[in-house]
Parts: sequence; C-alpha cells; structure tokens
Amino acid sequence: MRPRWPALRAAFFLGVVRPALLLGFGLGVRGRERLPVRGPAIVVANHNSHLDTLLLLSLFAPRALAWVRPAAAADYFSRTPLLAWVSRELIGALLIDRQPGGRRDPLAPLSASLERQEIILLFPEGTRGQPEVREAFKAGLAHLARRHPDVPVIPVALRGLGYALPKGEWLPVPLNLYVAVGTPVPRQADKAAFLAAVEAALDSLEAELPTYRWD
Repeated sequence: MRPRWPALRAAFFLGVVRPALLLGFGLGVRGRERLPVRGPAIVVANHNSHLDTLLLLSLFAPRALAWVRPAAAADYFSRTPLLAWVSRELIGALLIDRQPGGRRDPLAPLSASLERQEIILLFPEGTRGQPEVREAFKAGLAHLARRHPDVPVIPVALRGLGYALPKGEWLPVPLNLYVAVGTPVPRQADKAAFLAAVEAALDSLEAELPTYRWD
C-alpha cells in the first residue's frame, strides 16, 4: 500500500528532515545525479543508523520522492500503531515480515513495489551494524534481483551515520556525513557472484569518501 498522503510526506522530508540534516550535520555527497528519478529501481546501501533512511530519502529529487519506498522490518517498525503510521505514511516504508518459517513470501511486497514502477531502498545487511563495519549481505537482494533482471541495482555508500546516531542511541551527534552514489551493478548469473559485485561496488565508493579515525 502506498502512502495515502504524498503531499504530507513530501512536506515532512523537504520542510523538516532535509533542513534538519543540513543544519545539524556537515554533508558531502558525490554522484547525487545518479539517483533514479523514476522506477523501477533498487537502491542498496550499507546500514549503520536510523539516520540512513532519512538521509537517503532527503537526497531524492522532489518529483521522485513519491515513488521511493524503503524496505523495513515489520516486527520492529510496527510495534505500536503510531510507529506503524509514521513508518507507512511519513517514511513510506514497505514493511517486510522477516520471521523465519512464515507462509508469506517476504519478497512479495518488494516485487509488487517494483511492478508499480517504484524505487526501493534496501539495506542488504538486514540490520544496523557497528559504525563503519559492514556486515555480510543477506541473500534476499540476490533473489529479488533475479526476479527482476531488468531493474537496475544502484549502490550507495554511507559514512559517518553510525557515529552520528549509533545503534541503541537516540540523541544525534553533529558530525560530518558522507555519501557516494554509484552506477548500476552489472548482473551476474550466480547469486553469490552478484552479491560480491555489489559489495565490491560499495568498497570502491567507500574508498572515495573521507575516513573517520577514532584514536
């Protein structure tokens, strides 16, 4: 289900989130013009913080924002009615059932979104890791890419967000944040090879970004 009030969502990101990020953090972005303006497309990024989704959504052009849908865990982001409403209506999240052994296809909402010509934001690690440490990718990205072989998979590297708002913390620290957007990853017939190609693309993008050193 798409957000029922797209104007409210646009006002939230353009009028609240984007100014707050610009005022609260230093932000350096490379390759922003590579973000898609229409779908279907899959944008994949490393995951260290709840700020990841907010920052990525704020980078899209206003005309594209209505079509961007972040994937999120249903068990976490629908714990309360208010959180579920914010997740669906303001964030525009696709709430995914990640419980093992369920009868539902966890990728079905993502496939349906792509068939609606939407842009999916996906964090293949599946959860927030330690700052500047990328966890192994889950196989879901490879399965989704195989179902939709003509949909581009665009890598985005994020740096600094895990320090600005680490897992388990709720008070942001005003630090410099960095983003690098890449070009679509070439498809591989083998799932493991495709995931390796996506990780290699992120490695290359991360090498372009300034490094945080904490001594």
